[in-house]
Amino acid sequence: MLFVFIKKGTKMTDNSGSHKGSLQFYPRVRAGKVVPSVNWRPVRKDGVGLLGFIGYKAGMVSVLVKDTTDDSMTKNKRIIVPASIIECPPMKIYSVRFYKNGKVSKDFIVMNDKELKSKVRVPKKASEVADGDFDDLRVIVCSGVGKIGVEKKKPDMIEVALYGTKDGKLKFVKEKIGKEILVEEVFSKGTVDVRAVTKGYGTQGPVRRFGIHLKNHKTEKGVRRPGSLAPWDPARVTFRTAQAGQTGFQNRISYNNLILRVGKIKDNDINKKGGFEHYGFMKTDYMILNGSIGGPKKRGVVVTPSIRPTKKQSKKKYEMVEIR
Repeated sequence: MLFVFIKKGTKMTDNSGSHKGSLQFYPRVRAGKVVPSVNWRPVRKDGVGLLGFIGYKAGMVSVLVKDTTDDSMTKNKRIIVPASIIECPPMKIYSVRFYKNGKVSKDFIVMNDKELKSKVRVPKKASEVADGDFDDLRVIVCSGVGKIGVEKKKPDMIEVALYGTKDGKLKFVKEKIGKEILVEEVFSKGTVDVRAVTKGYGTQGPVRRFGIHLKNHKTEKGVRRPGSLAPWDPARVTFRTAQAGQTGFQNRISYNNLILRVGKIKDNDINKKGGFEHYGFMKTDYMILNGSIGGPKKRGVVVTPSIRPTKKQSKKKYEMVEIR
């Protein structure tokens, strides 16, 4: 019989930082732009509407909620959960794109505001959307960043898909041209995915970048580097070797964030006494999500419906009481 004696206070395994060097995120390069693009997938929903919204991360807070989830250990009890606050100023449609056989067949620019001149080409006169033969229809929207307290003049723009029938999409777009689109018209309850570009740290070594352990202090060829870059045969360095490089400022998705509240500042002011740290006071609509999301404060994020919802998150029911 074999007996194994373990010293008191030691761990059998070390799970800290187990995903730092995960090959799931490869290649680890800088994002092409601050607001990420979305590979839109069809989502089955009743009616017609947009599948995404641009917001700006204001910070994190602790929220007191009443748990009304069925079969929960804390059912009908008040608990404190971490939450992220996203300010969501109204959006406008810049152009309407018709797709045929997977390619853009027509593009109608329907907005000529002066605030867009520093970012894109703005025609002297906005064009009207004409009916035609198309397979899909999408819109390019711009955020109302000028209405919030962030020191940024140029609005962020992304292409957003719609759900519904072809005729319903065309009718919806024609009704929304020249009008503001509010976040409560797109999201009100349920779970959402948040796409963001994470905080950037520049070039860093493999210890900080991949979480490898430090070698013995008597090591001749360096302590903060891998012990071997590659074998003799094959005589080449594999991409799995932990080396120095770009850390952070990469596209990441936070899946299945539960919506706790979607509201307006004028109806329910949730600003702190001195404003949110490193952000200031919120002035427009907002969205409170359970959990954390990527990116630093003031960075633009894209909120989309959950593409792979889980039972654990979908069955959660929280009634917001107050923000701590």
